[in-house]
Order: sequence, then C-alpha cells, then structure tokens
Amino acid sequence: MIKKIKFIGICVRDPDRALRFYLDVLGFALVTDQPMGPGRRWIEVRPPKGETGVALFTPEGQEDRIGTFANTSWECDDVERTYEELRAKGVEFAKPPQRQPWGTFCIMKDSEGNEIVLSEAR
Repeated sequence: MIKKIKFIGICVRDPDRALRFYLDVLGFALVTDQPMGPGRRWIEVRPPKGETGVALFTPEGQEDRIGTFANTSWECDDVERTYEELRAKGVEFAKPPQRQPWGTFCIMKDSEGNEIVLSEAR
C-alpha cells in the first residue's frame, strides 16, 4: 500500500533562481540536482523537517503551469510569524494571513510566481 508522498512537483521557468529561492530563502535542503536530458535538470528539495520532496521541474508541454496556483499547502508552526519572516526576506504574498474557523493561512508566491498556501497545524 501507499506509505507516503515522495515528492510533489512545482513547475519553474528558471531552475537556478528557483533553487536559490528554495534553499536560501525558505531554508530547504537539496536532495538532488542532476541532468535529465539536454538542457534539463531534475532538482528536488525538502523542507528541514519534512519527508516529502519538492521537485522543481517543468515537464515538456506544461510550461503554462508556471506561475499558477500550485494546489499544495505547507504546514507552519506560526503562519503570522512565518509571513513576517519571509516578507522581510522579500517574499511576495498573494494573500496575507487570514484567520478562519479551521485555522490561519496565507498564500506565498515563490520565485516563479507559483502560489503556495502556508497554514498552521490544527
């Protein structure tokens, strides 16, 4: 049976820029960065306490997905504090923190414009 999610994919236009953002700004760790055919790379990163990787890779023909809603939510201990820390590093947000009956969330934009939900554990 399925044990866990190995990785999710986020489409990127500029792999070097995306890699710097995920490593230097978000503090993720590099899992792999290797060639994947002419002019293509497979880059996978992982949050410091996470098991699921994030593949910074755009499949051929999927370039129109770059800079859209990534349809993923990442857990934070404190969304408002994370929001302030990332804003201080120049990260753009589509939505500031909002409290809802089910928890607090905000929507961050990565270096490629992909929108990612940050939310608190409940």
